[in-house]
Amino acid sequence: MGLQISLSNISLSFGEEPVFNNLNLLIHPRDRIALVGRNGSGKSTLLKILQGLVVQDEGNRMLSKGISIGYMEQDPNLSKFTTLYDYVYSGIPESNFHLIEMTGKSLGIDLEVSVSESSGGERRRAALTKLIVGDHDIMLLDEPTNHLDVEAIEWLESELKYSSKSFVIISHDRTFLSNLTNDTIWIDRGKARRCSVGFGGFEAWRDKVWHEEDEKMHKLNRKILSESRWSVEGISARRKRNQGRLKNLKKLREQEKSYIPRMGTANMKLASEKKSGQLVVDASNINKNFSSKCIISNFSIQIKRGDRIGIVGPNGIGKTTLIKMLLGEVQPDSGKIKLGTNLIIAKFDQMREQLNLENSLLQNLTDDPNIQSTGTAGQILVRGKPKHVAGYLKDFLFSETQLRSPVKSLSGGEKARLLLAKIMVKESNLLILDEPTNDLDLETLDLLQEVIAEYPGTVLLISHDRDFLNRTVETSIILTGKGKFLKIAGSWVDYKSSKIENTKPDTEKRKKIKNNSEETSNNQCSPKPRYSFVDNHRLEQLPILIERLEYEIKKLENFLSDTTLYLDHPVKFEKASTALIERQTELKSLEDEWFILEEKALNSGRH
Repeated sequence: MGLQISLSNISLSFGEEPVFNNLNLLIHPRDRIALVGRNGSGKSTLLKILQGLVVQDEGNRMLSKGISIGYMEQDPNLSKFTTLYDYVYSGIPESNFHLIEMTGKSLGIDLEVSVSESSGGERRRAALTKLIVGDHDIMLLDEPTNHLDVEAIEWLESELKYSSKSFVIISHDRTFLSNLTNDTIWIDRGKARRCSVGFGGFEAWRDKVWHEEDEKMHKLNRKILSESRWSVEGISARRKRNQGRLKNLKKLREQEKSYIPRMGTANMKLASEKKSGQLVVDASNINKNFSSKCIISNFSIQIKRGDRIGIVGPNGIGKTTLIKMLLGEVQPDSGKIKLGTNLIIAKFDQMREQLNLENSLLQNLTDDPNIQSTGTAGQILVRGKPKHVAGYLKDFLFSETQLRSPVKSLSGGEKARLLLAKIMVKESNLLILDEPTNDLDLETLDLLQEVIAEYPGTVLLISHDRDFLNRTVETSIILTGKGKFLKIAGSWVDYKSSKIENTKPDTEKRKKIKNNSEETSNNQCSPKPRYSFVDNHRLEQLPILIERLEYEIKKLENFLSDTTLYLDHPVKFEKASTALIERQTELKSLEDEWFILEEKALNSGRH
């Protein structure tokens, strides 16, 4: 197998802070790598080194000849372009233009939007579109699922699954990583550990590494303790031997000092001592329209104390608006909403408007009129008990050196942790979480899931993270567009499972052909044909190739279903039509080949 990228003995520091030390990494064709690690561990920096945007202090970066690398960063800089259209089409071969239209449609992006008026989510989706349709050998993706709705994530997952390219992905989305990766690189305290398992096996491997590390440190500490006692109590006249043991004790202590402790987990807690009434929200036949867009139609729900409800749907469909209506912040056009008694609301908003970006971390807590001060400088009431702000923020993994820095200097994950710190200062009994998973590392997400599980209050959650939804909600409201909705027991996973009914008619037809072939073969006495290893290998590969073509045909058919396409973009229409005919012809050929080999296998007695 060839080699695409080689990093050897890479070391890098920012100021006095080392990021990597003697890091080594190889990327081969068709590698599908999950890049994991705590917030601030250097994951994004490593992608930039692979791309060549950051130059290491020491070590070598080598690329195979002719290798093209595509990189999608968290905050793409589009300042050189007027519109998203200009950015996405720049540098893309004309033969791939029809793919841009299809990809943009699947990701829900309007490319006519000007760069100056585009949101961060729109710029990220534009960057993702450009990356997917580019002719790259390796794709580097930094949090590609942020700001994508669930259906767009599933589309992207399918696109990458059938891609022949290598890719390295940073993501907090467990389901996304588990379904796509076959290798994991773990950045931990400046080192890159690699294991030939996809993300699904990462946490078991990580826990094993930590267990072995803890055992090693336990033995080292016991040895140091034993030698230290000897150095105080057991020195005798044998000076030469004693000097040797003292030198050994010094080495053991140096070994202990060189150990870099693991980053801890945040000490999060939600308190709900004051119970709300049994009925939290009673909504009856509510309707809401913005201009000509119907947000919700004839919606009714009773939310009771202790309910955990997930709200899911495409971007811009009205999930946040629905929650604001249920809380009384936005009035419906018609219908009635009644809020329960004794409600104390804590809200995590996806725009993080509760954070003052210019103020320091300390000021964001001490100057907030909603957070009660004790009257002592630097002290606030944390769920009714006095605590110094510095100590409280330490629980959320902020160092003393960060406390006086402006919030705008924090990473996305650190801003999310600070917002969680603010909403957890006070008691609450109704928790609103609007896209809380963006930018949080996996360990913090694990902890947040535990906190929600133990929370005795009511939870309303908007999220696109399938795993997070599956672990936290008991009921889901699925917004499907044009004011329509579904209320189901369970999460998005349960909703998707219930929808899968005979979704692959072509596959069913092939099963029917197989059954007919079995009946035919049982009634024949002719000699069994020779069925070779090559035949068997090809038969295993054909269903994958057929499924991929069916997927591409469906994409092209959806693209060509736009009635304005032929008149507005005749060249794109012609290219897409030609591509559709080619794929339909190839599909028929592959299905015929599958039938012949399947019949051959049956008649040879191999099935």
